[in-house]
Amino acid sequence: MTETTLRPASAPGPAATAPSALATRIAGELDRARRSGPLAQIAIPPCPKQLERLREALAEAEPDLTALSRIASSDVAMAATLLRNANSARYRGADSQAVQTVGQALNRIGLRESAVLLTDVLLRQAIPTRHPLLARFWEQAALRAAAMGFIARQLPGTTPELAQLFGLFCHVGVPVMLQRMPGYSGTLAEAAARKDRGLIATENANHRSDHTVVGALVARVWQVAPPVMAAIRLHHEVDEATAHGEDDAEALTLAAMGVLAERAMREREELPPDPEIERQLPAALRWLGVSTDEVADWHEALQDELDLGRQS
Repeated sequence: MTETTLRPASAPGPAATAPSALATRIAGELDRARRSGPLAQIAIPPCPKQLERLREALAEAEPDLTALSRIASSDVAMAATLLRNANSARYRGADSQAVQTVGQALNRIGLRESAVLLTDVLLRQAIPTRHPLLARFWEQAALRAAAMGFIARQLPGTTPELAQLFGLFCHVGVPVMLQRMPGYSGTLAEAAARKDRGLIATENANHRSDHTVVGALVARVWQVAPPVMAAIRLHHEVDEATAHGEDDAEALTLAAMGVLAERAMREREELPPDPEIERQLPAALRWLGVSTDEVADWHEALQDELDLGRQS
């Protein structure tokens, strides 16, 4: 296995800040698991070169639209995604004029929002999900990102762009484990059938690791922003992490918003309540400082946002 040099993570958007003590601790745990623990033999897909170039371009004080347009135009899928979204109901608004170039699409959508859309494309290309159990994986990730962006616009604590990135990367450990860990397909089927324990417990019983750890490792290798990496690691532990008063408020805010996003997605699909989401919900609401009534007030607008996300 080719070892990837791990460097401090950064965001494909606003300038990165120094990692918190929580993110630093999680990064250390990931490095140890990678060197000699259960992740020693797992090969993480390399970060796409286009994502590295995108991140570098956006790190400039005044990002160059021409440079970003050149990056987006280098891949047919990225260019097509920007044009499709720019001409969709989500971004077109009252403007009846269709955009015809990538530069026009970047202007209409906005650079940071465009970066999230391009990251979605690159994720799908780098980590394919050709398995019946993951048939809608990336569709669900895009909807989660839309829900996260909406929630972040209602509440303080993070930016919509970072929230959307968390939505995209949140469960990325699942397809990576499916590709890289023997028997993981059976683990998914077993977790879906069992009533006595959930996916995390089943993953750890069978593989001595779980998708929150693997997903956080992908985020670390790909140099995604530290709060996103930490939130991925903690997204099944919101109740415990918030109770312990961890020092990374943004990571916990992202993870708590994720609980609300997952719940909204289940409501949209008319699925029964998920026991784990319901268990974490009170802690998520307390951390975010919102009530169930306030969340209910968002319901229609949030569902509309998810509908727009599916059309994009």
